[in-house]
Amino acid sequence: MKNVVVTGASSGIGKEITLRLLKLGYRVIGISRNIKKDEFENENFTSLQADLSDEASTILTCKELSCKNIYMLINCAGFGKFEPHEELSSKTITKMVFLNLTSPMLLTNATLRDLKKNSGYLININSIEALKSSKFAALYSATKAGLKAFGDSLFEETRKSTLSVTNINPDMTQSNFYNDLRFETSQNENEKLLASDIADAVEHILSMRKGAVVSEYTLRSLNFGISKKKL
Repeated sequence: MKNVVVTGASSGIGKEITLRLLKLGYRVIGISRNIKKDEFENENFTSLQADLSDEASTILTCKELSCKNIYMLINCAGFGKFEPHEELSSKTITKMVFLNLTSPMLLTNATLRDLKKNSGYLININSIEALKSSKFAALYSATKAGLKAFGDSLFEETRKSTLSVTNINPDMTQSNFYNDLRFETSQNENEKLLASDIADAVEHILSMRKGAVVSEYTLRSLNFGISKKKL
């Protein structure tokens, strides 16, 4: 049975991807700050508690994963805060850059030899913001564009191997990502994505023959919609 690592596995897109991979017969190591094994009633699920916004915690996680013979790494953990850049605290800036960009690079560094040896998959869950410019999103967009550039370059670097590298760029997806933000996804089904849509994309990528790689996978809602919360 093949070992898969999913970060941010306790909620939202990460949880939906974890459930899908377990259904497909993979052994999943789910990483999150507060994740517990009993969150997934499946013998093939292993929880690994770690704060991937913290350098020391991330390095310890990398050491643990380096001996797990990983077949697939899905970098999904992340957060956003959308304010005028001068209003952001230095703590928010450093935390977001580390969680959204530095941590995936470190985890990839720790598992890349296994991923290549096992003809595996590296999948980065980016954002539509990696592809466009939006006001109040300079920091978040920079982290996601950086992660996309990392994936694109790694695809070229490892192209002689049988590793598949994919950047998935979802539009606004209904999840707990927006819990602490001033806006959220629309209630209109045509104006949002569901976490299951991103899980569908992952399953599609895994179903393709190994000789073909979907290096870029962008998902958009049919129509644009956003809902501002009442303060």
